[in-house]
Amino acid sequence: MARSHMQPVKANQELTEVLNQLWCLDTNRLRPGSDYIISLQGKAGYVAQGSNNARDKASAPLFKYVNEDKLKSIKTYACFMNLLDNFEMPTGVSETVTSQEVEENKLFIDAILETAVMKCAHKYLVKKGQSPSDLGQFKRQLYDIWFRLYHRERGGGEDSCGFEHVFVGETKFGKEIIGLHNWVHFYMQEKLGNVDYKGYKARANKDTPDEDDHVLNLQFSWKGLVKPVGSSFIGVSPEFEVAVFTVLFLMSTEKMTSVVVKVDEYMLELVVYRHGRFIGTSFPKLLSSNNRDL
Repeated sequence: MARSHMQPVKANQELTEVLNQLWCLDTNRLRPGSDYIISLQGKAGYVAQGSNNARDKASAPLFKYVNEDKLKSIKTYACFMNLLDNFEMPTGVSETVTSQEVEENKLFIDAILETAVMKCAHKYLVKKGQSPSDLGQFKRQLYDIWFRLYHRERGGGEDSCGFEHVFVGETKFGKEIIGLHNWVHFYMQEKLGNVDYKGYKARANKDTPDEDDHVLNLQFSWKGLVKPVGSSFIGVSPEFEVAVFTVLFLMSTEKMTSVVVKVDEYMLELVVYRHGRFIGTSFPKLLSSNNRDL
């Protein structure tokens, strides 16, 4: 359909207002060009879901540089990175959660709840009647939403949770990548040689994204399996992502929630899939940007 005949996308005003408050409070967000540098390179081609034949349009990694001292010194990032090796990659393989891993999960929740971002999200959810005002009860609610194990693959054991899927990523039937929407884990896996960035995916109104964009649609392989289209916030803190998707999850009872919001300069579609009482997946899609400098 020609662009001129397309209806303009309207943003959800209430959520736009709330998410912009979270954005402004995200003081742990890393700055493009100084705290990290990315190299977008070529535009990735079409790859069918389940196919692992992707033409590589990016000979170099996506991340040219990340200030790892910041990742290690900022408490929420440090606690977040401690969780990334706690999960089994394939679905259908039961997760075994040790007492140390439970403690690491709780330390992460404690750390993010010390930030202004999560305090703001909690205040909003209490006001809307979706979360308890008591901090201990809210911590348990967050733990259940993100870390409670469930069955993703039929016939298997409790093989997944929201945090694993969204932030760490999984493989389905050993044939395709699902999840992995977090830039820190992407960077760390790319550094280890497990992730191969294949190129950016075009967005609706503009073929070429910018290297200071805080949201990207991209194509990559992970341990040999290709994800035809992935999307991720870039540079934002773990608490920002948890806050955004917790708000969206709790403000809807639909199996799939999709809202359009304008956060800072970005027109985004934010998607959350519900897996019963827990998060199945959540991710952003960049629709457009006004490309002003941050």
